[in-house]
Amino acid sequence: MTRVDYTDLGKVLDSLTEGETDAVALMATVACEVHHSDDRFNWTGFYRNVGNEVLKIGPYQGGHGCLVIPFARGVCGAAARTGEVQLVPDVDAFPGHIACASSTRSELVLPVWNGQGDLLGVFDLDSDLPGAFTEADAEALAGILARVFHGAA
Repeated sequence: MTRVDYTDLGKVLDSLTEGETDAVALMATVACEVHHSDDRFNWTGFYRNVGNEVLKIGPYQGGHGCLVIPFARGVCGAAARTGEVQLVPDVDAFPGHIACASSTRSELVLPVWNGQGDLLGVFDLDSDLPGAFTEADAEALAGILARVFHGAA
């Protein structure tokens, strides 16, 4: 089983995204690199903040995702609404979980901010394994996202 090396992943993403400010281009690159870095990641992608407390699907890897998620619903909505990482070992135990894929058992969602403090959206990782994500995953990915999206428009 392939497990991500966050130090190496961070270096790759820093190199690939250096000087880029387009949020969608950055999202596409991050989704691809993170998705292929670890066998636990079945769906890896972004939901973009389009205003009016609504998230819309952004670049992702994996099967189809939900097209629209209000801030008031689901794990992604909770991350956008609260600005806090959502580490969910059992999606069935999360009140209001939105099942975009019935195979998903655990989820990690991180809010994504640019350097000006604007919420660009959320980064969503789903796994078919229960309890697949850890605080270490959340901390490492938060650091990578902060660096990559610092200059995003």
